[in-house]
Amino acid sequence: MTVTSEQRFGEFVVVRSHEGLEHVAELVLDRPRAMNAVSTDMARSIGAACAALAADPEVRVTVLTSSHERAFCVGADLKERNSFTDAELVRQRPTARAAYTGVLELPMPTVAAVHGFALGGGFELALSCDLIVADRTALVGLPEVSVGVIPGGGGTQLLPRRIGAARAAELIFTARRVEAAEARELGLVDELVAEGEDRTEALALAGRIAANSPVGLRAAKRALRLGHGLDLRAGLEVEDSAWRSVAFSGDRAEGVAAFNEKRKPNWPGE
Repeated sequence: MTVTSEQRFGEFVVVRSHEGLEHVAELVLDRPRAMNAVSTDMARSIGAACAALAADPEVRVTVLTSSHERAFCVGADLKERNSFTDAELVRQRPTARAAYTGVLELPMPTVAAVHGFALGGGFELALSCDLIVADRTALVGLPEVSVGVIPGGGGTQLLPRRIGAARAAELIFTARRVEAAEARELGLVDELVAEGEDRTEALALAGRIAANSPVGLRAAKRALRLGHGLDLRAGLEVEDSAWRSVAFSGDRAEGVAAFNEKRKPNWPGE
């Protein structure tokens, strides 16, 4: 797959676009010497990359990938954390949170491509995406209680929303690692593919999603996220608000016209 543009954010994060994949951005975790352990510098770069992507109206889908052959991300950089004083840990916390919320709050659909280790904060980055494609080498989990902390990148909130409170509690309390096949059965990942195919399949999925209305995609994501956990009546109000934001858009007019004229839409994105 030919890279058509590349922008680096600090030393450890790259955003790429590819020939033949219009409107798809690839956000690459690129700290291979540390299996993408999230240091302060890397967290800052993830946050900056997400801010740039969120502000880019041309990006309809973002795919989160890894440059390491055997790991998606092993979580927080515990070697760095071990050197922190309590005061330094407190000061670092907003930077760490900004990385995870940066991914979580991207306004367009997001897909994580997971292989090998996706543990702790690494799995939380994947959970922050809308969809997770994993290959058969994937090993996922939230083992934070085994080192005296708790999942702090959204795991205690995102995991039960995926698989239910009791199953999430069991995984978090036991700190156990889950292999790919069981992860798919439990709903920890959404699609299981052959070894080495996670990135290819995630980008292909992103391409299919990106063919749709960018206005519609962002509004649908907003409705899904804001409506989750609400009672039905409140959720339907969230949906109605999102519908009203697209009902009179240029994308809606173009979509209806293209359907009636039996042609591919040319989305104006507004």
